[in-house]
Amino acid sequence: DVQLQASGGGLVQAGGSLRLSCAASGFTHEDYAIGWFRQAPGKEREGVSCMTSVGSHTYYADSVKGRFTISRDNAKNTIYLQMDNLEPEDTAVYYCATTYVAQHCSAFGWVREYGINHWGKGTQVTVSS
Repeated sequence: DVQLQASGGGLVQAGGSLRLSCAASGFTHEDYAIGWFRQAPGKEREGVSCMTSVGSHTYYADSVKGRFTISRDNAKNTIYLQMDNLEPEDTAVYYCATTYVAQHCSAFGWVREYGINHWGKGTQVTVSS
């Protein structure tokens, strides 16, 4: 079974940084996309960023573009979300997720959660003003 273990959340002041990690295991597919969603209290879940396993194509939501960076360490089967210049609006529970259809890592597919087949437990990020 695929397992996704997210970590790295916490409390930080506005303008600060955090790095989230998602350790993945149990993959049998070589071509997939993996990335992050977030959900703030009272709001719908938002697709934040994703990366394809082949070619390292990336997608970022406009709300985080230029501040967040997704990356991966293949040796550790781990992806990261480096979050810089954090804003109170970034406060949310962040979830790691995957899809076996790599093409869904796009402004169209990731936002609509097309093909998401595995979710990790969330990690809380709180940004104080």
